[in-house]
Amino acid sequence: MPFAKVLVANRGEIARRVLRTCKRLGVPTVAVYSEADAAAPHVRDADEAVLLGPAPAKDSYLNVDAVLDAIGRTGATAVHPGYGFLSENSRFARAVAERGAVFVGPPPEVLDAFGDKMKARHVALSAETTPVPGTDTPLALDSAEALAEATAVAERVGYPVIVKAVGGGGGIGMQIVRDPAGMERALKSCSDRGRASFSDARVYIERYVAKPRHIEVQVFCDAHGAAYALGERECSVQRRHQKIIEETPSPAAFFQGEAGEARRAALYEAALRVVRKVGYVGAGTCEFIADEAGNLYFLEVNARLQVEHPVTELVTGLDLVEWQLRVAAGERLPDWSHLPRVGHAIEARICCEDPAKGFAPKPGPIDELAWTPEGEVLTREVRVESGVVAGNTVTPYYDPMIAKLCAWGETRAGAIARLDALLAGVHIAPTVTNMAFVRRVLASPEFASGEYDTGFAEPFAKRTPA
Repeated sequence: MPFAKVLVANRGEIARRVLRTCKRLGVPTVAVYSEADAAAPHVRDADEAVLLGPAPAKDSYLNVDAVLDAIGRTGATAVHPGYGFLSENSRFARAVAERGAVFVGPPPEVLDAFGDKMKARHVALSAETTPVPGTDTPLALDSAEALAEATAVAERVGYPVIVKAVGGGGGIGMQIVRDPAGMERALKSCSDRGRASFSDARVYIERYVAKPRHIEVQVFCDAHGAAYALGERECSVQRRHQKIIEETPSPAAFFQGEAGEARRAALYEAALRVVRKVGYVGAGTCEFIADEAGNLYFLEVNARLQVEHPVTELVTGLDLVEWQLRVAAGERLPDWSHLPRVGHAIEARICCEDPAKGFAPKPGPIDELAWTPEGEVLTREVRVESGVVAGNTVTPYYDPMIAKLCAWGETRAGAIARLDALLAGVHIAPTVTNMAFVRRVLASPEFASGEYDTGFAEPFAKRTPA
């Protein structure tokens, strides 16, 4: 590898995941951490570690100046941002380049294009990829005509509609409107959430797709014009609009048979048209929503590695982090046009939260932790990627996800059974987790059938003991 040293600008399981690949490639590494993460395992996994600042993310992992200072102090020649935090921040990507280091991700102008949902929508339209019917420009809420314009759009695309914050994500700044009477309140609520969470008060409107499936395509591009789709992932098991179980390939009925394969191929080509339009480089994910008839609509592009990337790795045999590094260094991708995707893979996110209480985060100490009787697992069939060890404390400052448990099988049923067996062997105390909820979902006839949507999982929380 041409990089003399890689700084991982993240924490938890994704930092450990990147560090593991760097170690295998023989690349020296730098971890960064907050005061709350001084004892975190990603700090000890790296060759060097730099304290960024106090626990709050804005003072540490989101502190661009502190991360840039760590780059300069350690002489890092490349920066891998993981996901979340600064991974899609174009200002940070430009600043890394100005420091003489390489940002392991798409170019800043690509981050600009996909960081704004309206710009991303325009890219999709120009690439002849259909987005969900709705507004093509943000609503001007400071104008007297905003409510009338919003109502007119809703009448054009048909109620119910969903109001979304332009800068939103993870279910933040979204509200369903079922009739004109609810429009004004939804506009204000989403705008206020967007301003508070993303410093962007703009909102837009889309048709609300009833019983949707959330399907995404893993894309990978190099700087020499190669672009590949590495398969789709089904991400419809969600709580609070956030993914909790992901699998590949999608078990949806509309992907079955000869017609299903044609629809799958068309989906891949639609995703590739979008990323080619902006000169994408690196790993990325094109997200789509499907209605009950199997019509697929473009949602957005996540211009980074996804939490759920391991399921793609398990069916392709690729190390996506390695190829992120190689592409960032200017290498060409191999010919993946006929890359085999073997078997089925599934992932569950393990979070310190209480499903019975609205999935409320449950920070606290982890005194006892064992993923299996044999310890942590990393094999061809099973993968545990965790950001904590026994003796750590889950703090209220960051996302409550502490691990991803992944399983591969020759069949979907085999992968599900293997994941459930892995979950059965986990021991975490004394904190509350979502594992019982996840196992209840996996064991349900609805999940086994493969015919589920984004509203399917949450009711299981009421039937799951804490």
